[in-house]
Amino acid sequence: MPDTGGLLLVLDGNSLLHRAFHASDGSLEPAPALRGLIGYLARAAAQLRPDAVLVGFDCPHDSARRVDHPGYKAHRPPKPADLTRQLELAPEVLRNCGVGTVVPPAYEADDVLASSAAAARALGWSSVLMTSDRDAFALIDDVTSVLRIRNGGFDRSVLVDAASLPELYGVHPWQYRDFAALRGDPSDNLPGVRRFGARTAARLLAAFGSVDAAWQADHATLRDAVGEQAATSFRDPASREIVDRNRRLMAMRHDLPVPSPESARLPLDYLVIRRALREHGINLGPSLWSLVGGDAPVGALPEVPPEPLPAWAHTLKPRVLHGSMSGRRDPIPGQTALF
Repeated sequence: MPDTGGLLLVLDGNSLLHRAFHASDGSLEPAPALRGLIGYLARAAAQLRPDAVLVGFDCPHDSARRVDHPGYKAHRPPKPADLTRQLELAPEVLRNCGVGTVVPPAYEADDVLASSAAAARALGWSSVLMTSDRDAFALIDDVTSVLRIRNGGFDRSVLVDAASLPELYGVHPWQYRDFAALRGDPSDNLPGVRRFGARTAARLLAAFGSVDAAWQADHATLRDAVGEQAATSFRDPASREIVDRNRRLMAMRHDLPVPSPESARLPLDYLVIRRALREHGINLGPSLWSLVGGDAPVGALPEVPPEPLPAWAHTLKPRVLHGSMSGRRDPIPGQTALF
């Protein structure tokens, strides 16, 4: 990433709150998932030292994608009542904390991430999009990266940029939507093309660059790239319908109204955050230092040599890493394991 006017951190509130909810199973706290979401925000801010933060949530009432395709996410079971309660609480609590928060009518947190990254780019800022979903990989470019929370929580988080995505999935960011459309997304009830898993999808895109270019190829060339069975499946007219549907539903809005990064700048007010959180039984103190312009608590986050970072990361502010990082497996080049 080039040196820019600032760094915007954008959180996918739904995906992170869901992950925090399932990690908090059995907790006696009144709002453990909400506490976990605030914890994710505070820890990411401590690591990346952003200049501004925003959080996006799915619209809880309407879905433009479900109007387009009624089967979209239709297989998902009802959310637990306590998760629904905390999802309803979260936007108001974050706003009361002073955090810029967006719940777009009929759209999703992914669309907030895409629109916020576009707004940051237009101002000459860079952005980090924090989510547990892979869809955001399609948004990566020279000024946008993705901090993905994986199984295992923050200790297994990785920072993915344009250089490291091909090492992870064998495709470039501009190919990722075609890759996902071929492979499908069971979590959204969007089946992919028969015979196309991640490896076969990556092989096709490595050979042709895009699905559209592959459709122009003859059968022999397709067969050489992906094998006879996958080539035959790909040429089935039903496969084109599947890919077109998936690409349409997976496309993210880049033009939703979102707060300007300039209006979402840190620091936040420590007393305001504490008061807003305590109303819901959440007591966080020193861990909020990175959000309120303070210094790291003495002894809490000792400085250690950072792990290998992608080249653009050297334009970010100095970061403090947790001492327990020692002994972890090294990330691949361009990929940063956090905390």
